[in-house]
Amino acid sequence: MKALIRVRMSQSDCHYGGNLVDGAKMLQLFGDVATELLIKNDGDEGLFRAYDSVEFLAPVYAGDYIEAEGEIIEEGNTSRKMIFEARKVIVPRPDINDSAADVLDKPVIVCKASGTCVVLKDRKRR
Repeated sequence: MKALIRVRMSQSDCHYGGNLVDGAKMLQLFGDVATELLIKNDGDEGLFRAYDSVEFLAPVYAGDYIEAEGEIIEEGNTSRKMIFEARKVIVPRPDINDSAADVLDKPVIVCKASGTCVVLKDRKRR
């Protein structure tokens, strides 16, 4: 089972100079994807227990469109092992004009992660 969201990074997502977005924003997106996966799978939002691995692979800037995708790869009694990937798919082109943007021919992977979520037995509906 997979889930996917696409969002545009805004100026308010920037935390560092040069319009650089804080890496924690990618983890927030992964949390939203995990929530959707748990609702689809179990009928409950569940809880994110822990990340096993997080890799920040490329910078993200205000104006970038990020696609965050996740998948349940293993299912225990109450635990759900998931993998996540965030990709940059559209970038702004301020060198052309202030509203120009390009769709990337090949998305750029900006972050990968894996983690475990839990749905309590008394909350599961599926």
